This record gives sequence, C-alpha cells and structure tokens, in this order.
Amino acid sequence: MACKMLIFDLRETEKNYFNQNNFEYFEIKFFQESLNEETVKKIPKEDLENALIISVFTTSEITEKVIEKFKNLRIVSTRSTGCEHIDFKPCINKNIAIINVEKYGNNSVAQFTFTLILALVRQLFPAILAVKNSTCLQNNFTGRNLANLTLGIIGTGAIGASVCKIANAFDMNILAYDISPKEELKEKYNVKYVTLNELLKNADIVSLHLPYNKNTYHIMSDNEFKKMKDNSYFINVSRGELVNLNALLKYVKRGKFQGVGLDVVACVNSDCLEDVKKIERTTLQCLEESNVVMELNSYSNVLITPHMSFETQESVEYILEKTFDGLKDFVYGGHKYRII
Repeated sequence: MACKMLIFDLRETEKNYFNQNNFEYFEIKFFQESLNEETVKKIPKEDLENALIISVFTTSEITEKVIEKFKNLRIVSTRSTGCEHIDFKPCINKNIAIINVEKYGNNSVAQFTFTLILALVRQLFPAILAVKNSTCLQNNFTGRNLANLTLGIIGTGAIGASVCKIANAFDMNILAYDISPKEELKEKYNVKYVTLNELLKNADIVSLHLPYNKNTYHIMSDNEFKKMKDNSYFINVSRGELVNLNALLKYVKRGKFQGVGLDVVACVNSDCLEDVKKIERTTLQCLEESNVVMELNSYSNVLITPHMSFETQESVEYILEKTFDGLKDFVYGGHKYRII
C-alpha cells in the first residue's frame, strides 16, 4: 500500500523531477503554499487524517499546532539541511521522525559566492544600470584584479573547500579560519590557515561558510566588522543568523565596505511581509531585522539575493533524490538522513 505524502513549498524547478520519475511507493499530493498555522486550516480533512509523510522547505513553519492537525503523521521530511523551521518537541512526543538532506549544492553555492564577488569587485550592477538608463558611460566603473586580492574564507567544510578551489584558479591569496584545518587544502590550493583576527585584518574579501549553531550565532558582529580592512568586501551565502545585521548596517553607513553580498539574512521567512497574517506570525525581532534588510538594500554597493545560491537544476534534483532515498530507507526500518 502506498504511503500518503503531502509535499508543500513546491517550486517550478522541482516539477520536472516529479514529471520524469515514478513513485510507486508513495501517493503524493502537491501544495505550492508553505505549511504553517494558517495554511494548515485549508488542507482537506481527509489529507489531515491519512497523511503519513509531509515534505517541506525552510519557508514552512512546522509548529506544535501544525503537528496536532495531522492524525497519523509518521515523518516530517525537510528538503534542506537546516531544521530550525521545525519544532522538534512535538515530533519527539508523538514519535514522529524528522529527515533532512545534507551536503547538497556544494559546487553551486561556491560558484554563486564568486558570482557575488565578481559582481561587486567589477561594479557589474552599477554599470548595467548606467547602460539601461542611458546615462553617461564615462562613469568610473574601474574594478579590481582578483589575482591581486586576498580572500578570507571562514569555514572550510565542503562548500568552503570548493570556494578555495575556485579562488586558487583565480590565483588569489587565500587565508582560512576553521577549527579543523585541512592539510589537503594547504597542499592543493596554497591555503594558509590563520586566526580569525588575522583573517579579518588582512583579507580584502571575507566570505562566510559556516553552519548555524550556538557557537556561530552572530560570529560576525560589531567587533569583527571593525577589524576588517577599509574598502573591503563581505560575503555571506551560508546562514543569516551568523551576521549581526544591525552591526553590518552600521559599518555600511560609515562607508567601511567597497561591497557587501548577502544571499541569506536572518528571519528569511519574514523578509517579504506581504500580508497581515504573516506579520501576525512574525516575532518583533524578525520585523526589526526585516527593516534593517530593507535599509541595507537601499545602498548601491549592497547586493541581496533571495537565498538562491544552492538553486541549480542539479542541486534541486539531488535534494529530491536524497529526500526519497531517506523516506524509502525509513519505511524499510533504516535511519538514513534521520535526525530524530
């Protein structure tokens, strides 16, 4: 008998995968909306009673009230690595498994890191806007040669290592900070491991590639930004919670940075507050940070993208493949990709 599965946060890039594959073990129903305390009220009673699996993305909010609506739920599967959008406690109390996907999009995120770096260093967007607006093309769009710059990489896990590889191809000087230095990166890409303070003081470009946990929360705050070189660049494509946005805005206002590139911000679900219901569900802290993001976005040397660094067709297909690998494994008694 097929398992009843509800898939939320369905994106256009995911539809091809479902059209091209057979899912004989699953009876799937799709929802483009995110799942939260408001949207769960719209789900038919039959689906709430019969669903054994729900699959979501980080834009959903799986709270205790959402969990309570599902009468026979056995698995919450998130098509992401991060699980902060899922309340673990009610899942544990009801013996509901949580499954995630690890280590996806390493190359995609690393490539996007350099997309932001190159766009900022070569003043790509001001130049494009000048042409589109037919303004004087003799404006100063002089850029920098990456081979003459030092890149500071904070975190040399799978993504950080891929960034090292690309930086080496650009003949950049590479500094790195990580609690577990990798000898192979030193040998293959001439990476020099230093303290965080040394990295911040000497790097022309600082790029964050760390997971989010209690030790990395606001790892970049007032003191860290103060130590960075004047006219340097700051890039974050990892997690928004690693950066104190108020501190970042403070130094952007002071003209500290030549450029800032952000693919992630804290309270990522609250940065587009287009309806009253969403505002009602949002904490005061998130509303305040959303205002900071809006102010940051008003600066011409700040590029903010909508959490898209991982999103290539290849990464999306990988996420879905691993999602269903984990689900099939769990159904047959395994623990692959299971968190709890």
